[in-house]
Amino acid sequence: MASLQQTISPTAPSPLPRLILGSSSRYRKELLSRLQIPFEVIVPDIDETPHPGESPQTTALRLALEKARAVALTAPNALVIGSDQVATLDGEQIGKPGNHENALAQLQKMRGRRVIFHTALCLWDSRQSQVEQAVQIENVQTFVTFRDLPDAELDAYLRIEQPYDCAGSAKNEGLGIAILEKIESTDPTALTGLPLIALTGMLRRAALPFFIK
Repeated sequence: MASLQQTISPTAPSPLPRLILGSSSRYRKELLSRLQIPFEVIVPDIDETPHPGESPQTTALRLALEKARAVALTAPNALVIGSDQVATLDGEQIGKPGNHENALAQLQKMRGRRVIFHTALCLWDSRQSQVEQAVQIENVQTFVTFRDLPDAELDAYLRIEQPYDCAGSAKNEGLGIAILEKIESTDPTALTGLPLIALTGMLRRAALPFFIK
């Protein structure tokens, strides 16, 4: 099931196939806008609770697939993007903190440590009748080392930026970069939530043209 459709493109006819971002994330919407390709947003209605005993990578991949599939079932002849991110420390999943207290506890636990962010991406081509042909899916890992900072600095950062809707409690594209020591990844946009290098590769394989004016 999917809901809340929003068009992020001109209404003029386009030679491009219909492109849909299946996400409620404003960060993913901003990232996808960089490609300057007309797209729509449809928010998938799925349960994002991790399954018991599920690894962080499996959770991210499963949810990316479920988000794309939920939207694709309502949108024939479209390319649907689903993505999900799970942060993990010592094998334990780190979710969105939701409030200041939880965010501070997360940063305290992660300071001086190396955290793995699994950013899963799925492109579902609903023009294809066979799932094997319709689905492209990939997990992009980002390794983030947090600075070993005192509580006062971590608390001050959170009160300024309030990244309570971000897994890991830090916005690397904003002030949060100041509490990070190192970012290691093959795709610099993966940490923000949508790996554009991987996505553009998938879109090319789906025959979506770029640089069309």
